This record gives sequence, structure tokens and C-alpha cells, in this order.
Amino acid sequence: MSEYTIAVVGLGKIGLPLAAQFAHAGQHVIGCDISPEVVASVNAGHSHVKEEPGLEELVRDAVEAGRVTATTNTTDAVRKSNVVVVIVPVMVDEASHEVDFTSIDAATTAVAAGLRPDTLVIYETTLPVGTTRTRFGPMLERGSGLQVGRDLFLAFSPERVYSGRIFRDLQQYPKVLGGVTVQCTERADRFYKTVLENVDSLVMKNADAAEFVKLIETTYRDVNIGLANEFARFAAEHDLPVDEAIYAANSQPYSHILRPGIAVGGHCIPVYPYFLINQSPQDEMSLPLRARVINDDMSAWALRRLDTELGGLAGKKVLVLGLAYRENVKETAFSGAVRLVSELKDAGAIPLLNDPLYTDEEISRFGATAVSLEDLPPGDAIILQAYHDRYRSLDWRSLSALGYKVLLDGRNSLDRPTVEGAGLRYMGIGR
Repeated sequence: MSEYTIAVVGLGKIGLPLAAQFAHAGQHVIGCDISPEVVASVNAGHSHVKEEPGLEELVRDAVEAGRVTATTNTTDAVRKSNVVVVIVPVMVDEASHEVDFTSIDAATTAVAAGLRPDTLVIYETTLPVGTTRTRFGPMLERGSGLQVGRDLFLAFSPERVYSGRIFRDLQQYPKVLGGVTVQCTERADRFYKTVLENVDSLVMKNADAAEFVKLIETTYRDVNIGLANEFARFAAEHDLPVDEAIYAANSQPYSHILRPGIAVGGHCIPVYPYFLINQSPQDEMSLPLRARVINDDMSAWALRRLDTELGGLAGKKVLVLGLAYRENVKETAFSGAVRLVSELKDAGAIPLLNDPLYTDEEISRFGATAVSLEDLPPGDAIILQAYHDRYRSLDWRSLSALGYKVLLDGRNSLDRPTVEGAGLRYMGIGR
């Protein structure tokens, strides 16, 4: 018999794998989502998230075993549960970088209306420091009539997984957690020890500290990539091989430089540094802010080099490979492709866009002409923006035959001799 009935609020790319993991650990799970299509898919034993290995099978098995059901009625699901895990996205305005709590506030209100005494509520969505304690705690208390630390237990535990390898990461990384009170922390620690077997806990002082951990992780990566991009720009100016130099530098155990690239995208890395920046006095988070500026400018920097190589971008047809923000994941949040399409159009170029994960209709919404790999039109240059597996077998010689002259490898993923042997001029990021 399961120890917990768990309401997982938000069945997205992280929430659905979490629900499947909890069910796999023998618990009863009620998945909650505002999308009737997502709910129907899960209740039919299918995963709407297609890029996560093993997820389809886990969802199917859990539904067939009666351990997972899904609903659009979050309040009713919470009434039937003694644990609630909230994994609803927090959005950030791309221009102002202000946090938009609309979706997670609505979810919190729905959770509060169904809470019973002695329920544990855990937020896994990445949040600005203090949000669990000062924003969601009072909302839950007002909506339920319960008191945090007495008959309602509230904690934060950040998701620390990477799309495409979530189940591996759940078993590999310690579970960081912190409660609003000591009792809340103890309840959360006991819960995760039950649903994540053989995974160590990193118990923080409180929920605020646990929130801070995730912001440190993601901001470190953004700053590190920003530094790698600065090295790449220096290498390009001085005809140096940045990849070889970084590899050699990282052979020393105190150097851990990441790979430079044409863009930093996704819901996490380009977003969460602003949670720290926005909460800090002026000039105190200058390094993360500088890294954000550098990383956002990489597409424009790369296009300036491409403009020089082509003798101007105006009127040129440029094929962008990859709408998704990274390889093999269908997600466009802060994707470098969106910025590239806009900047190409500003330069007078004609952007063509291909991504095997998206339909032509989905691609056309981003202002570029959708093209098929099987029927490519002639063009002038290619930009590899996301190195999907489908692109690994591309015949670069056939693209050269269509008039394409230059390939800009935005991820430094391709073999230069192969590309040049196909008749294309190769450009990398600091290569």
C-alpha cells in the first residue's frame, strides 16, 4: 500500500516525469494540468512529452496499474492527497526581465482551496529567494485556513534535471531541500527518501537557502558560458583554436570552462540569473548581468562575421537549422533561432528555417520560411543553431550543390574537414 497520495500540479516536461517516478516508487499519483488534451493523453496511458527516454513506458505502466490518474481539477485532486508537488512554470518577460507569477499563483490558489490538515506542499519550480516563504505560504494559509508549521507543511526543493535524461538525473544528483520550519524540512526529507530510493538529501537551513542553491547553479553556468564566449571572440580575432585551448585548460583540475555557442536558450539559464539580479542592490550582481549581455549578443556577433564572409547579408538566403533552443528537445523558450531570424531580417537577409521536431505551421509563426530537408531551395549560407540527431546524417555536399557557400557552426559540433571537403567554407564560434 502506498504511503502517499501525491498531487503533482503541472504535467509538463518536468512534472510528468516526476509523476511517473513517484508512481514507479509505489505511490498513488494524481496529475493536475490546465490542458484537457494533456490530461486525456495521460489518462489514456500516453506521454505528451516525446523527447524523454523511458517516459512513455513508465506512464503506460503506471496508468495500467492504477497508480496514476490525471485531472484538470487541481482543488479536487489536492483534497484527496497528503502531498502536493507544484511544478508550474514561472514566466519572465523577455524585454523587462520581470517575473510573472500569474500561472503559479493561480495554481497555488487552486491548491489552497483543497488543502486538508497535515498536508505537505513542496514547490519544485525555480523561484526568487524567499518566494516560498513570503508569497506562497501566506497564500496557502489564507486559502485553506491552515497554519504553516502547525497543520500545513511547506518546503522548497528545486528540480535539478536536464530534459532528455531526467530519470538518470533524478538518481544521480542529491535532492536539495529546505522547509519553512524545521518540521516542514523533516516532512519533505522523509517524502523524498521514500520516492527517490538511494538518493542522498542535501538538507538546507530553510526554504530560502534551497531556493538560493538553484539560482547559484544556473547563474554559474550562464557566467561560465559567457566567459567561454569571450574566449571564443578573442580566439576569432587572433586566429586561435578556442576548442583546443579550452580542452587543454580543462586538463588542469581547477579549470571547468564550458563550450561557447551562438546562443543560450531555454526556460532556465537565460532566465534565472535575473531572479538574483532583480533582488540585488544596483551593481551587486554585475558579473551575472554582464554574462547575460555577452550571451545575448552572440548571435549578432556571429552574424557580423557571416556578413563579412558573404560580402553583405542583404538579399542573401540563410538557412537556420534548428528552431529549438537545443538539440533533440521541442522547446523554443529564449531560443537562439528566434533572435537569429529577427536579426537576419533586420540585415535584409531572407531567413529559411528547418527543424524536424516542428511542423511547417509551427515554424512559420516565428517569421521565417519553413523548408524541408528533402526539398531545400537554393541559398547562400547555413547556420547550425541546434544540432539535432537528424542533422548528423546531412549530406553537406548536396547543400553546396544548391549554391550554399558558407556554414556557420553555431555549436562547434561539426567536423571542419568534412564540411570543407563538401565544398562549403566553415565558420565556427572561435574556431
